[in-house]
Amino acid sequence: GAGVYAIWLASQGYQVHLLDAMPLHVEQALEAAKQNSVTLQDAVVGDARQLPYPEASADAVLLLGPLYHLTEYSDRMRALQEASRVLKPNGVLCAAAISRFASTLDGLFNEYYGDPELITVNDRTLQDGLHLNPEGKEFFTTSFFHHPDELRQEILGTGFKLEAVVGIEGVGWLLQNFNGMWDDPIKREWILQVVLKLESEPTLLGISSHLMAVARKP
Repeated sequence: GAGVYAIWLASQGYQVHLLDAMPLHVEQALEAAKQNSVTLQDAVVGDARQLPYPEASADAVLLLGPLYHLTEYSDRMRALQEASRVLKPNGVLCAAAISRFASTLDGLFNEYYGDPELITVNDRTLQDGLHLNPEGKEFFTTSFFHHPDELRQEILGTGFKLEAVVGIEGVGWLLQNFNGMWDDPIKREWILQVVLKLESEPTLLGISSHLMAVARKP
């Protein structure tokens, strides 16, 4: 992306290499690094399916986008295989995904269901995970939404040792007065405690709009 996580990691002393498919994002990341006085090892335009990094050269790989922007199963598996290739033994993989149910819940919660095209898109997504954005609409973008079990299978299918699949937002995003509660330090702690307790509960994972698989290369 535009470097939000890369810049924070670099500010903590990590050597960070950023790769994104969009030149604009790379430009934004470099500018943000400059503005924040941090150094990225490099920031390049590239493809998660063919990483320009040596084998066993990274302690950690963050896949924050490829697993939902790559709609074909074979492409997602290739990206995971590339992540494994560049990781050192016991290296950490953090792979983000979008929940199969994210758009359906969002449409209901935000009362977007007055648009019949959204219902059609969401019904298709619920069937097989393929979220096809209609021309002229902004229902996110054409992408793939994982069922939590599918995410587990893809990670395990590329030889990783899966440590956890967690919900990033958890149930917190469904709060009627989230902003008001988040601004209150005591209530914010309530939210964080509940999310922490429920973030890996298998029966609730799909409620979270985004999922994170954490795994290690053997």
